[in-house]
Amino acid sequence: MAGWDTLQALVKEEVKQRGEEGCDVAGFAERAEAAGADEAELMRLYRELAALPVAADFPYDEPSELEEIRALRPKAAAPVASPTHTDAQWLDKFQGAWLGRAAGCALGKPLESWPFMNGSGGRSGTANVRLWFEGADAWPIAGYTPLESGAAQRYPDIHIAQWCKASTRENIRFMETDDDIRYTVLGLVMLEERGLGFDSWDVGKLWHERLSYAQVCTAETQAYLNFAQITSHVRGGEREGLTPEAKDWVRTHLNPYREWIGAQIRVDGYAYGAAGNPELAAELAWRDASFSHVKNGIYGAMFCAAMIAAAFAETDVRRIVEIGLEAIPASSRLAADIKHAVAIADGTDDQVELTRRIWDAFRHYHPVHTNNNAALCAAALIHSGGDFEKGIATAVLGGWDTDCNGATVGSVLGAMLGSDALPASWTAPLNDRLYAAVNGFHPIAISACARRSYETFRKLQAASAASV
Repeated sequence: MAGWDTLQALVKEEVKQRGEEGCDVAGFAERAEAAGADEAELMRLYRELAALPVAADFPYDEPSELEEIRALRPKAAAPVASPTHTDAQWLDKFQGAWLGRAAGCALGKPLESWPFMNGSGGRSGTANVRLWFEGADAWPIAGYTPLESGAAQRYPDIHIAQWCKASTRENIRFMETDDDIRYTVLGLVMLEERGLGFDSWDVGKLWHERLSYAQVCTAETQAYLNFAQITSHVRGGEREGLTPEAKDWVRTHLNPYREWIGAQIRVDGYAYGAAGNPELAAELAWRDASFSHVKNGIYGAMFCAAMIAAAFAETDVRRIVEIGLEAIPASSRLAADIKHAVAIADGTDDQVELTRRIWDAFRHYHPVHTNNNAALCAAALIHSGGDFEKGIATAVLGGWDTDCNGATVGSVLGAMLGSDALPASWTAPLNDRLYAAVNGFHPIAISACARRSYETFRKLQAASAASV
């Protein structure tokens, strides 16, 4: 079974992944190349890679289980403020979070193509983003991505994602379907249907029920397939659950993408349900993320969920980033990378220099890895100073996973500011309309999603109070 890519490609990616996890992978890349399409040899190599120990001098301690993660977190600098919002203020913040996520995602969506994600022509992705906007007389970024740009004539290697024309400046009339939006919807559905009692089994079943195979990518594809291998649709009425061993197999078997960004983009719906409670948001993110990811792949989800939940209560973006860091192991690569990104953001007030320095610092990661994208989000938030447009523009200018980063930063700032404070130039073109390609959410009013998140938040609050 391959999945997202061929077996040889999966094994080659596994070599990189094991190296990043602190294993000695000398010679494995050459052996994977020499194996060609020989399935038996590739699986032999894969099993050897899986059995490699982490080097004794690897400077990071990175568990994947919740209690072990909690044991390695830094001590909180201060308790999170207890929100005292009125119902109207709460609803405004939920509306802001949904609108902010949609606007940031739509800005970055046409730029989710290789020249902007990985760079081209000897230029970085962030340089190509700037060239595109400059070529359309739309620099600095103050609106949605132009469909056409003179950069395409001058630099033939630069092109936007043609399948995302509905999100361009000339065409945007709604939030078009996107994985960053579908997973937000699924987080809401999970909390509506299961409340706080869901686990990996429920995540897998929800995906199989609501997502087609074509709607999942990288780590999600591998977990989707693995879960199908060990579950029964004939006994669909029985909740079989997952043993710890089965859960670990689902998230790791032939899944070299287990520290990529997929889990990080799935957490917003959970964070909205835990608004003002980053500890709970991080736990819910862990439950979802640990279905398909390990280590830093999980930490990115917990970091972002904690920030989003905190944004409903806090008004200082620096404190929001600190709260995100307090949700993950201080001994992890991700914590070190985010702290480095914050230092870079503190070292310059220039947006172009900031994104260039972030790109140079973290370009060794794959464009859709968790660490570089989470670091960019943290830097964009610090640089924004709480300004919505500045935040999403910086996140998208940075390249890599442009729509994911615009969406995450937009979600944080939207929750912090509330919808009334978001610029109409970003929210009005969406026309309060979302097409999620999920049953019941295609189309749906964005305001309806916000209200349902708010109602779910209140229901979970009441359930938690009753259980005390």
